[in-house]
Amino acid sequence: MSKPVVAIVGRPNVGKSTLFNVLAGERISIVKDTPGVTRDRIYADVTWLDYHFTMIDTGGIEPDSKDIILSQMREQAEIAIATADVIIFLTDVRQGLQDSDSKVADMLRRSGKPVVLVVNKVDSFEKFMPDVYEFYNLGIGDPYPISASSMLGLGDMLDEVVKNFPEYNKDEAEDERPKVAIIGKPNVGKSSLINKLAQEDRVIVSDIAGTTRDAIDTDIRYNGKEYVFIDTAGLRRKNKIKEEIERYSIIRAVTAVERADVCIIVIDATEGVTEQDAKIAGIAHERGKGIIIAVNKWDAIEKDDKTIYRHTEKIRQILSFMPYAEILFISAKSGQRLNKLFDMIDLVIENNSMRVATGVLNEIVAEAVAMQQPPSDKGKRLKIYYTTQVAVKPPTFVIFVNDKELMHFSYTRYLENRIRDTFGFRGTALKFIIRERKEEQ
Repeated sequence: MSKPVVAIVGRPNVGKSTLFNVLAGERISIVKDTPGVTRDRIYADVTWLDYHFTMIDTGGIEPDSKDIILSQMREQAEIAIATADVIIFLTDVRQGLQDSDSKVADMLRRSGKPVVLVVNKVDSFEKFMPDVYEFYNLGIGDPYPISASSMLGLGDMLDEVVKNFPEYNKDEAEDERPKVAIIGKPNVGKSSLINKLAQEDRVIVSDIAGTTRDAIDTDIRYNGKEYVFIDTAGLRRKNKIKEEIERYSIIRAVTAVERADVCIIVIDATEGVTEQDAKIAGIAHERGKGIIIAVNKWDAIEKDDKTIYRHTEKIRQILSFMPYAEILFISAKSGQRLNKLFDMIDLVIENNSMRVATGVLNEIVAEAVAMQQPPSDKGKRLKIYYTTQVAVKPPTFVIFVNDKELMHFSYTRYLENRIRDTFGFRGTALKFIIRERKEEQ
């Protein structure tokens, strides 16, 4: 079951980023040891009461003139309508109701998506309430007054947001088919890959950048087994600025990754692996999904006996935060090695949901500790009492220790590598939670 997605839309300077940052709290500091994934924070995981959702900030490049503002807001609204379950439409009580607010409100209303109208910068309810009522004129429901910077009114707003989440019917049979998201930069051959696998032109492809329509799910049968492929190509126009296309493709990737069991990151062999590839791969890594790196257009590369080795080295170097990812060199055009893809998807899904018996796990950890002493600090040495697996998708382990501070990242990585040596876990991230237990007598 994937998490609902909430998008924030609004004019420049109404406080979208402030609201985003306040709701996201400090929890979205990016993993420090992930090189190449310093991204502008476009999305974050938010928890309110018992609800977990992914929030996306559709803002971005702020335009300077009035007419550009409207077209920009339309873009944002389109992204939100295409990807979000609930839309927060943010306005500003100090600037009052603007013409562009009304035009975007019309668009949002027509979309049929749930919209929560929020009026920001209401630092005093007594003083500003008459101005808040003006926003009823937008005709999209009750305005919720908040102050993002003073954190006023956020609870009522979030209650309204979560009320609109799609109801998951518990009785409905969960779709057990493996879900595979095809992610990557524009123009690396994502749609061609799905077409070739589906053996029919289900997805419109042409050589012009940005011709694919909305994300499309394609059902594919292989060897009597069904798979759902999620394509993340976006609604792009030719005259888009590069940063916008990138931002947009990242938002699309977030929503697709959320739904998938396995992510295939498609890289263009003729271009090699890039920073933008690392950003997109980072999303799947952070979400703990199974990961396959598919190097496409391999047929277009001049090769000698070292070519594969050189490409693999480069990928491992730039995507060094995911050394577990499987790599496959393919050609969507000629179909080269595509039969291997399904075996790899099955393997990765199996690893992503693999459970390890606690007894065996503790034997391996004990052996690892005997081989390499745990770190110590000021005469105090790290002790590892017990390790157990608490979840799958991704496999998640809790390690009980005497002092959390002593558990250096590098030692966790060392234990992870020992566990991988034994159980493989190819193609999936592993998550480790370190818990402290008082000294055992």
